[in-house]
Parts: sequence; C-alpha cells; structure tokens
Amino acid sequence: MTTTAKQTIVLVHGAYADSSSWNGSIDALREAGHHVIAAANPLRGLESDGEYLRSVLESIEGPIVVAGHSYGASVMSHAADGNPNVTALVYVASFLAEPGESLVDLVEKFPGAQLGSAAQPVPYTTPDGGTAPELYIDQERYPALFAGDVDVEVAQRMAVTQRPLALAAFEAQATRAAWKSIESWVLLATQDLAIPAELSRFMSARADAHLVEVDASHAVTVSQPGAVADIILEAAGKTAR
Repeated sequence: MTTTAKQTIVLVHGAYADSSSWNGSIDALREAGHHVIAAANPLRGLESDGEYLRSVLESIEGPIVVAGHSYGASVMSHAADGNPNVTALVYVASFLAEPGESLVDLVEKFPGAQLGSAAQPVPYTTPDGGTAPELYIDQERYPALFAGDVDVEVAQRMAVTQRPLALAAFEAQATRAAWKSIESWVLLATQDLAIPAELSRFMSARADAHLVEVDASHAVTVSQPGAVADIILEAAGKTAR
C-alpha cells in the first residue's frame, strides 16, 4: 500500500519585506497538516540567494511545495531547479523570469510599475570591503505603492521594518527557471504597482501556469492571506505524491 505524505511548504519572502509577511497564511497551512518553513531570504544577490535557498530545500526530507513572493519567487526559480522533491511552485505577486532576463527587463516590458520610482539607493559594505547600493522604498510612499489595501498603521510599520534589496540582485539575469519543469501556480494581484497585471498575465501564460487573480496590492500576503493559503493548498493537493 502506498501512502501520501503531506509536503513541507517553504515560504520565501521578497524585497522590502521579511518572513513575517507570511504570518497570516501559516496557521491555515499547518492546520491542513503541512510542516511549514518561512525561509530568511538574504536579498544580497540572485545567485547567492538562490544557493542559500537551495541548501534549505536540500535539507528537507520528502516532498516540498515552495511559494515565493515578488523577488523571492525569482530566488525560488533558481533554488528549486533540478530538485526532484519539489512537487509545485507558487508564484505570489511575483516574477517568472526566463534565463537571460533580469527583473529590470521584466518591469520595463509593460507599463504600470510604479514601485521603482520610490526606491532609494543606500551604500553598504560588501564582504570584499568595497561598497555597493541597496534599495529601500521611501517610507512615506511605501503604504500607497507597496501595500495599498493594508491597514495604514500596519503598512507604516512594514515600511519601517522593510529589508533592503541589493541593486545587483534586481539587475542580475536569471540563469535557471524551475517553472519550466515543475508545475506552477500564479497568484496575480490586480492592484499591484510593482508587477502590473499585464506583465503577470504574460509571464503566467508563457509558463503555462495555473492562474488565479485577486483584487489586492503587491502586499497580498498581508492583505489577503486566505487567498494566499488557498492557492498554496491547491498546488499541494493537486501535486501530492
């Protein structure tokens, strides 16, 4: 007799956020019987972030579903590629890049992306002793551009606690695309000012992904955690082994 094991669900946050952005969905995922890990995305570089997440995935026994938000899904696309234990990928208000494409290339493909105009570069010290820019979203503009459907006080706290993204990570070209070989789902936020709906539909169609649309801002993991949990559970249920 064969038994179906519940997948471990790994959640990967994106830029200008942290793992707590998944808090609203975690209980529903655990109540469905899944072990859940919210990985800490370094946000330093696409290749290095991908290798870090790859090590997290390789430490897990049994089947895995990975969900990534925004830039976190780009990291997911790298880390899950070639991992036979990953049964499904869930792209939440996020990018599905082809190898050779950068996130800059994608946001310039269709009109409507506004978040970049509020990004402020700040120098940080790199491991080799040099300096490089990392990006923060202007705290005054963060609530409207990143989290327009989140309670204002909550969005203001998110602005204060945001984690910056190294500019190099935003400009890096993808070298892997796990969605080419792993069944994928896309949650499109129709009010997203970081990844416009037209771009999300284009990437979803190109990847032949299962598409679900929800009326939400880029911060859909915070504003609509039920919808986020639902699509992750759908992906887990349809790819259970």
